[in-house]
Amino acid sequence: MERILHDLRLSETITPFGVGAIVDVLGESLIAPDTSWWDRKSAPEVSCERLLARLGAGVLRQAPSHSGRAAKETAHLLYWRFPTWRFCERCTKLSQLTGRNKGRWSNNCDCGGALVPMRYVAVCEKGSHIQDIHWFMWAHRGRDAGVTESVRHCRAYKELRFVRSSQHGEGLASLRVECNGCKRSRPLSDLVGGESLHRDGVRCGGTQPWEEPKPGNVCEHKLIAVQRGATGNYIAERLSALDIPEERPQSVGTADRIRSHIYFEKVVADNGGPQAEMVAEWIANEVGATAEEVLNLADGGIDDSPESPLLDLKDGEWAAFVKKLEGGRDHGVGDFVVDGWAVPSDSAWPTELTSRLVGVGQVRRVREVRALRGFRRHSAEAALITADLGPDRRRRPVYPAIEMFGEGIFLRFDEDRISEWENLPDVRARAEILIGRREASEWAHRLDVPEPRFIALHTLAHLLIRRLAFASGYASASLQERIYANSERPDRTAGILIYTAAGDAQGTLGGLVRLGAPDKLLPLLLAALSDADVCSNDPVCIESDRQGVAQLNLSACHGCALVSETSCETGNRLLDRQLVLGGGGVTGLLDHVLDEVRSST
Repeated sequence: MERILHDLRLSETITPFGVGAIVDVLGESLIAPDTSWWDRKSAPEVSCERLLARLGAGVLRQAPSHSGRAAKETAHLLYWRFPTWRFCERCTKLSQLTGRNKGRWSNNCDCGGALVPMRYVAVCEKGSHIQDIHWFMWAHRGRDAGVTESVRHCRAYKELRFVRSSQHGEGLASLRVECNGCKRSRPLSDLVGGESLHRDGVRCGGTQPWEEPKPGNVCEHKLIAVQRGATGNYIAERLSALDIPEERPQSVGTADRIRSHIYFEKVVADNGGPQAEMVAEWIANEVGATAEEVLNLADGGIDDSPESPLLDLKDGEWAAFVKKLEGGRDHGVGDFVVDGWAVPSDSAWPTELTSRLVGVGQVRRVREVRALRGFRRHSAEAALITADLGPDRRRRPVYPAIEMFGEGIFLRFDEDRISEWENLPDVRARAEILIGRREASEWAHRLDVPEPRFIALHTLAHLLIRRLAFASGYASASLQERIYANSERPDRTAGILIYTAAGDAQGTLGGLVRLGAPDKLLPLLLAALSDADVCSNDPVCIESDRQGVAQLNLSACHGCALVSETSCETGNRLLDRQLVLGGGGVTGLLDHVLDEVRSST
């Protein structure tokens, strides 16, 4: 065990250096073990019932931390060395051994040279496992003529070298693992390829580097050699929730009133018959619903179970924000304080904007809790490895979490106007481009469904973040979005929350919330639309329908709509300026706002 002192921000213990991630610290390559290795006494519990309800049984804990100088008994995080195979930069010796200096372990060779971790590791194709490549075994295998009988039975374990030889060309062919005992030399070019390790008989051990090997627990999936620092080696699955007094969505209350009606059992008993339709009309008139809702509920068509934990969290948040907007000035205290304002339709601002924006909320204080559910490796389709692999992982798992405090601005859009707009044929055809690409991608199905309202509101949020970065005093990377735009949920949502959250008081400096008043926010919205009207990459950008990763952006680029990836829920994907401002035969959600402003000046 070697003590390495290095500072990490608390937020980095969730991502990018959370459980299962490889961390480079002062020339060392380390990996973070699961939460069963944490010192529970120095890991304070974080309370958020809404988030725990979606994660299931368990407890949220903040990583052990301290402030000031570290001492011997200071709370700290434990990291394992990975990969264990390293080579000396001076004598090129390759081994798993660690040097000693005055009786203490050090990351130095016996010759005094620093040990450098090997650049390739083995990742399981489907099981999300990762392990060292046994370089001695790999070097003495292969299908070329150099694999002789003496090579197969070589036992010169201390004679392995990692060298670079320009005699064999450039690239991976020049990087070779050589054995001075049997004179075997094998290039790293033999390592790449999906079947290379499988052909050499290297099998997945079915564990993570910090876990004890389990006899007979060999994973059936193939291993793939990847670079140690590849981004696909760690795909974190996070879940965040705003700590708010969650309100019951309107659809849930309506369903409860329907179920408790005295005649509801008759509808269930005569399911599909003429009497059911007649009684359903009676019930619908009394509870303020439609006959279709009553019949659907009697048929079991409404499922209270969430399609997605994130969508279910957003349903409760949306209901809470709507209630706050209706309440006006908020004189309450706590971690969720929102002043609600109605946008006056008879103001001097463009009616094309005020008729669509029906409410604004100044979020004076909000608490966000972020948790790491687990991670995947190599592919978004791979198995999910939970954050707790210890003995309590089934009964009471521990999820890494952090609480953030901040402020923000909430915008609610008119449901009738946005529904009318998104049913236009040209609008639907434009959105179908991204819907088709999302379905065709192996990993993009994890993103939100890019229906027209989501694309438009998502793009508008990006435009507003770029403008707020100039006016609020916060950097754009400090601002984050939360999009409420879904027409398939029982309660349709159409809103945007832009907020800032930090682990200390810096998230509540007031620079953002003061801009939430309608008389200040509406000019910022108009300025954001004006900024996006012309992109520095136009006409290429506005006419494009294939930009970004996996072509999941249409008319959106770094010159107009992209922000920091940490600020975006979907990693700067599913954006399109045409669905906001129009163009190319497509009607935008705020198509005529700028025209009205320019005609009045």
